[in-house]
Amino acid sequence: MSRSWNRTTHAIAGAATALAVLTACGGGGDGDTAAPGADGKPVEITFWGWAKGTKDVVDAFNSSQKNVKVKFEEIPSGNAGGYAKISNAVKADNAPDLVSIEYPMLPEFVSQGSVQDIGALFGDDVKKKFLPQAVELTSLGGKSWAVPFDAAPQAFFYRKDLFTKYGVEVPKTWDEFRAAAEKVKKADAKARIGTFFPDDPTTFQAMAWQAGAQWFKAEGDTWKVNTTDASTSKVSAYWQKLLDDDLIRNNASFSPEWTNSLKSGGTIGYLGAAWGAGVLKGTLPEQDGKWAVAPIPSWDGKAASGMLGGSTFAVTKGSKKAAAAVEFAKWMTTTEAGVKARIASGTSSAFPAATELRPVAKKAFDAKFYGGQDIYQVFENAGTSINPNWSWGPSTGTTNSIIKDQFGKVSGGGATLADAVKAGHDATVAELKKRGLKVEG
Repeated sequence: MSRSWNRTTHAIAGAATALAVLTACGGGGDGDTAAPGADGKPVEITFWGWAKGTKDVVDAFNSSQKNVKVKFEEIPSGNAGGYAKISNAVKADNAPDLVSIEYPMLPEFVSQGSVQDIGALFGDDVKKKFLPQAVELTSLGGKSWAVPFDAAPQAFFYRKDLFTKYGVEVPKTWDEFRAAAEKVKKADAKARIGTFFPDDPTTFQAMAWQAGAQWFKAEGDTWKVNTTDASTSKVSAYWQKLLDDDLIRNNASFSPEWTNSLKSGGTIGYLGAAWGAGVLKGTLPEQDGKWAVAPIPSWDGKAASGMLGGSTFAVTKGSKKAAAAVEFAKWMTTTEAGVKARIASGTSSAFPAATELRPVAKKAFDAKFYGGQDIYQVFENAGTSINPNWSWGPSTGTTNSIIKDQFGKVSGGGATLADAVKAGHDATVAELKKRGLKVEG
């Protein structure tokens, strides 16, 4: 195992340990463990997801075998309504068999009893293919709740042609990032170096994670919650100042405004994660060869990263086709054909949790958009620097919903970023107490 994955797994492991206290609330399902296609006919399963390249993966799977057939429905990304759609479908007893769930939200679904334990279908022979701690993260309380797919270290994507034109050096520190932002605006009053996403708390959380924040910590049977620690306050103040000084855009993530600004050269950078390489390539084909990828800036210039996203596949509690659903999930995450189908679509740059498939992903991704740069090496290096001390809490949905709502008020002067994360703290503490959990914060 490479050094990068050792460090990345350390980060994931910390979250797994803290989340184990949730599983007392989680529920198992009545999934049929019979082998797919045992009756001689294809088992049809339904699958909801939103990641780039997913339809290509489904099509490749359906054409490769006859035992299981997948009916795919693309839904909004989790924080854009996808998770609410999944939750509502589970409550209404009309959920699909398999769903995409990012690591931060999995414990929320476990605690609500919305997904089922797939341990009987997800043996050690498969688990050993993955980053061990990625398996830990999906194995809360000793039970397996999902099949891990990817990890998502942060990265900075930038228009190298416009950086050169404006005489801007690629920033290595956040101080340099602000100086670069000032230089971009001075060179072109209509251009900005990047975007703050008011609708996406996870990007802000990744920044806090990188800075050394610890929003959630489990000690014994008590959750310690603090979204307003010194590291987070530093991040809040920094981005607030960028917004106040009009050095950064304030557009919803992947919105028409964001996309059009990238197309026009009005925005020349994107602070994202490994999967963002495919997003830009698929969104801006006309800018082929003009983009590059760099490490995310850090506070002291040394390599440091958080994780922004990272996905798993979980079987919903009401599914009677768990075996077929897991069979498909394993194919997507552990086979060369599955990874190639996703990456070769040209829209996905996923960084597999199955370590032996990283070279497959790298080879399958056409890096011409990035001038042939070895972007997967950038992701590997970022993986070595993921802060190992972050843990996800048991009510991420509540935390993110409140912060997102408050972030939306920032541009109008109705709130500050610091106000938003404090509101998230208060709502989280109240929610955990409502659930009968012991809380400090």
